[in-house]
Amino acid sequence: MSQPVSRYLHPFDIVAHPTLEPEVKRAILASWASDRSAVEGAPALRKPSGARHPVPIDDILAALRSLDGERSPPTLQ
Repeated sequence: MSQPVSRYLHPFDIVAHPTLEPEVKRAILASWASDRSAVEGAPALRKPSGARHPVPIDDILAALRSLDGERSPPTLQ
């Protein structure tokens, strides 16, 4: 990826980017969701390398779902 992840402040900044291909958006968001980016002692947060602030995993997953056209979070069945 030619653009650093730290350029984006929120997962929906990635989703809204006008020139990134959907596959690139997914790759960035997947890297954010990765356990490698987990905040120690706060498993619901991710802080990608170079990012200024942690991001809730729920926001990252919502952004990924939005790329697939899903509006609401999945429900347990």
